[in-house]
Amino acid sequence: MSTSPTTSGFYSLKAELPNGKTYDFDQLRGKVVLIVNTASKCGFTPQYKGLQQLYEKHKDSGFVILGFPCNQFGGQEPENDDGIQQFCELNHGVTFPLMKKSDVNGDSTNEVYKWLKAEKSGLLGLTRIKWNFEKFLIDKEGNVAHRWASTTAPSAIEPEVEKLL
Repeated sequence: MSTSPTTSGFYSLKAELPNGKTYDFDQLRGKVVLIVNTASKCGFTPQYKGLQQLYEKHKDSGFVILGFPCNQFGGQEPENDDGIQQFCELNHGVTFPLMKKSDVNGDSTNEVYKWLKAEKSGLLGLTRIKWNFEKFLIDKEGNVAHRWASTTAPSAIEPEVEKLL
């Protein structure tokens, strides 16, 4: 396997947390992981509640959700990292990790999304993220098992999560 950041394995990835620390994906070995690009002013923002419910129900079985706030779709994540965290906690009770706000498309795409899109294209083979709240499900071996569009509710993906756990 190549050692470039976009093709090396899932567990070699890292993401920046809002506090400037690094979230090392190596700690996710053996877990089922859902990665979602999020925004607090989007029509899909209520999915935070469904994501949190899914997380609470399965976190003790080795399930992790990672949120990646992004402002690339209609300017729907205008807040800074502190504002995003406060909004998610106060309005949706979010306790799963939120990464530092970053890009999921274009020249400044974060390494995690470069890898995810290279591993699993969307509809018609397109790799770009189309909107907020697209979801990627990673199995216990670090492979992308599924990719869902923004319109797919967290409750609809629960059966796939349960199969992998």
